[in-house]
Amino acid sequence: MSEIGSARPLPAMPPSSRPSAAASDLALKLLQPLQGLLASGETAQAEVVALKEAAQNFQLLLKLTLENGRQTTLQASSPHPLAQGTALAVTALSETRLAVALQAGSDKALTSLDLGQLPLGSLLQGKVVAREPLAQAQSQQAVYRVLVKLLNTPLAGSKLALETSLPLPLGSLLSAQVQGSQALNFLPLSSRLDQLELSQQLASQHNRQGSLEGLFKALQGMRSQEGLPDGLRGSIDKLLGSLPDAGQLSTAKGLGQALENSGLFLESKLLGGQQGALPTDLKANLLRLVSQLLPTLPGGAPFAAANAGNALAQALPAFARDILGSLGQSGVRQQALRFPLPSRLLQSLEGEADLEALLKLAAAAVSRLQTHQLSSLAQSQVGPDGTLLTTWQLELPMRNQQELVPLQAKIQREEAQKGSAGEHKEMLWRIELAFDLPPLGPLQVQAQLAQGKLSSRLWAERGSTAELIDAELLTLRERLTAAGLVVGELSCSQGVPPQGPRTALEQRWVDETA
Repeated sequence: MSEIGSARPLPAMPPSSRPSAAASDLALKLLQPLQGLLASGETAQAEVVALKEAAQNFQLLLKLTLENGRQTTLQASSPHPLAQGTALAVTALSETRLAVALQAGSDKALTSLDLGQLPLGSLLQGKVVAREPLAQAQSQQAVYRVLVKLLNTPLAGSKLALETSLPLPLGSLLSAQVQGSQALNFLPLSSRLDQLELSQQLASQHNRQGSLEGLFKALQGMRSQEGLPDGLRGSIDKLLGSLPDAGQLSTAKGLGQALENSGLFLESKLLGGQQGALPTDLKANLLRLVSQLLPTLPGGAPFAAANAGNALAQALPAFARDILGSLGQSGVRQQALRFPLPSRLLQSLEGEADLEALLKLAAAAVSRLQTHQLSSLAQSQVGPDGTLLTTWQLELPMRNQQELVPLQAKIQREEAQKGSAGEHKEMLWRIELAFDLPPLGPLQVQAQLAQGKLSSRLWAERGSTAELIDAELLTLRERLTAAGLVVGELSCSQGVPPQGPRTALEQRWVDETA
């Protein structure tokens, strides 16, 4: 959700630079005959939908609504301007002349918002029914007076007078977020469509994904088989050899490299032309494995030939559409946003050739990484008070002796709204970890860092592990203090963190002021 410009309800509607029509005896000359739409003396409702100044008069486009509900448009000329959006009662004087009367209350519009009816953050939807430029000096930015008919909220049907630098097209539909009694942020339609597309893709990828451990077990078992194509064996070796171990993840530099190579940033690397970074990227290596597997299967050669020499960026959409099948249901979106992603092993692989099963596992692994990527986008948002929340969610396979342990991580940065000049913006960092490390069993960690103060809670599903961690918390506190941090709450509980609906920007699970 991003601000594309500012708009504010007008404090008052300034008078027009030209006299406006207010008399009931104003007559309009039609530029085309009525052709029986109205007989002489008959009355109908009309609305000014466009106004254009001509040499000696003003040209109007009227939307005429007849008694039977039929609507049509008429072109007319007037000696006086009629503001766009003005509601009229028109009476036919002849085939080419209309008498006009302004409808009571048609010139009234809201000039401010009642925050009791529309709290901060409320979403307004409306239709632009009028727009005219305001007189500005040549050096100033163009400003427009806009009249918007509200379509939702208790104010539906009301008109709101706005002043904005955006040349909003007449008749366009708008979505805006209430930022104050006289301030709105317009949300572009493309942003709304992007959110819809994101939800659909997130649900789709979540339906297709499978746990990484299923793929890595299959790769380790197949690595020693005889008769594998050289290219495929090389892809397997490159994939397994690029995975970090516990020693690497225990250093700041090693952890940074592992995050960079997690696959989360593959698309940005491709867009930036960083081809040299691809050999160590997890997602790139998975896609390379898929491209090596396809030619070995019936019907896979044409696909491989068509994509030979193409960038990995082209392999990804083809892989996602052609290999993995149907579109998921949007109702899965909330499951996809849960952290950590639950283990999910593919079923019905029995009886399939090893390479065919391996392809499905590799495809599911890519979808799992993409689920993390899309979840990161879906959880990055701007709160009603302007607070910016940025989320990075990923999964790192970690080598632990002969085993590969997937480590899930979610990092969030919450950046408060800008303060006054010289004031530092408040920054809050959160990190969540989830992994299953033998012999400790499943573990989850939540930590929060704000103003140099760190607090953390841990959950262990096994009681013996919870007791072991609890006994080591004092040592952990001492090491964190030695690293220069102010340490707040440290605790460990048996079980898992509480789950359920929550608003990320509103939840601070450790209250530092309590």
